[in-house]
Amino acid sequence: MKSKIVNFTGTLLIAVFLFLLGSCKKFLSELPSKSSNIPVSTIGDLDAILANYSSFYTEENNMAIMATDNTGFNKNIFDVKPSVFPNVWYFYSFFGDPDLIANNTLDRLWSGEYTKIFTANLVLNSLDKVAGGTQEKANLKAEAHLLRAYAMFVLANNFCLPYTESNKTEPGLVLKQTTSFEEPVGRATLQETYAFIENDVLEALKSTSSLIVNGKVRHWRGSKTAAAGFAARYYLQINNYTAALKYANLALADYNILVDYNTEMKYGNDGVVTVNGTPFTIKYPYTHNSSNDFDIIGWKEFLYLRTLNFSGWWFMPSQDLMNQYDQVNDLRYEYHFVEGYSYDRGLNANPSYSYPGYIFFYKSKVPSGPTTAEMYLIKAECLVRENNTGDALTAVNMLRAKRMKPGLWVNLTAEDQAEALAKILQERRRELPFSHRWLDIRRLNHNGDNSDDVVISKTFYPYTTTVNTSAAPVTYVLPNNSRRYAQPIPAMELPASKGVIKQNTY
Repeated sequence: MKSKIVNFTGTLLIAVFLFLLGSCKKFLSELPSKSSNIPVSTIGDLDAILANYSSFYTEENNMAIMATDNTGFNKNIFDVKPSVFPNVWYFYSFFGDPDLIANNTLDRLWSGEYTKIFTANLVLNSLDKVAGGTQEKANLKAEAHLLRAYAMFVLANNFCLPYTESNKTEPGLVLKQTTSFEEPVGRATLQETYAFIENDVLEALKSTSSLIVNGKVRHWRGSKTAAAGFAARYYLQINNYTAALKYANLALADYNILVDYNTEMKYGNDGVVTVNGTPFTIKYPYTHNSSNDFDIIGWKEFLYLRTLNFSGWWFMPSQDLMNQYDQVNDLRYEYHFVEGYSYDRGLNANPSYSYPGYIFFYKSKVPSGPTTAEMYLIKAECLVRENNTGDALTAVNMLRAKRMKPGLWVNLTAEDQAEALAKILQERRRELPFSHRWLDIRRLNHNGDNSDDVVISKTFYPYTTTVNTSAAPVTYVLPNNSRRYAQPIPAMELPASKGVIKQNTY
């Protein structure tokens, strides 16, 4: 098998690289006409494609990071060093002028997720053409459907409006099912898009592949557990709490390991900087130690390995987010909120400015794929929404026991369903502050329940062609039902499709 993978990598990866290189400017409309000539001849070739996790595990979603109430837009930091906000225009495209991003020629999230869809389609379109066992083929098929479903879900929750009854006829995504450049590229409706994703989810759930193989957790590959975990997330996002609970329970029945922050989390390599002539030690969690994949692969809570990448290298927490934590007893705050991280980003000179950063994997990545922690939170939320408050609190407290110092503060209590829901959603915000907050804001603000709405309001400088620091700061608000919940389609796609792909309207 090793010789097959090496051989295959020498041909397929060159072909995929040429595909990516040639499609940067016109990603959907001009897929390579010779894609069918990519050399795939055996089941081992297709297995090698899906084993190449480094091509799939990262999603770069600057927009979702910049738009939420968990990301701080600190005027004082901007005054000291504007360059630490490299993607400031993402903020304004949501809260100011959508043309700022609509005129962007390349969006890495759009191109990155459609690359994964292309890869999934390559596998799906090739299965009937290669030799291999029936069950092995079935599992590769399920894994490819999971890969495509995940990518489509990410795209839909950024470039489309939230899924609601009133939005079903709104524009959805381009539903790519082949590797052919001749496939139509018009946008389906939102209802058709979600039906497409759900069909992929159901196909992925047919997997019989185990998450654990020969005693090793292979969370970089699709499995029945990964499919159940993603299904739980998908159904939660469309407010189907019964289905979400079902699949969260299935995932946890198969794998329920949590990292105990009391015994397994530790500090790692320190960073030492000089601040106004005085050494300052920045204490990082051990998961920060490696800029490669070592710490990511070792994070045992993953059901399906995915990380959210921020090109700005600074997950800058808002003060409101930091206020959500018990800063004395919550070990997530102790390890992940790194004091003085601003010095690492160059704010250690005169005038210096101290501000923390949220650090998980190195400086640029946080977990975003389905994890056991997420499953406990989905289970808790679904149970409380079905008025099973006791079991809901039991589920969330199982997670808290692994995140908090021992004491009376570990177990959440509530007088009624409303209080329990509020506390569980608050716990979700603490556990998944950057990778899931945008998803949560979209669904909570459009689920017909006003009690869980999230008000997005940020005060910052106005923007014309640049950030206008000479003007007084203004307050920006993202109201419910705003069309700005849908990120503009990258400008490159519109002329390349000869007008077939239509832009979002605002």
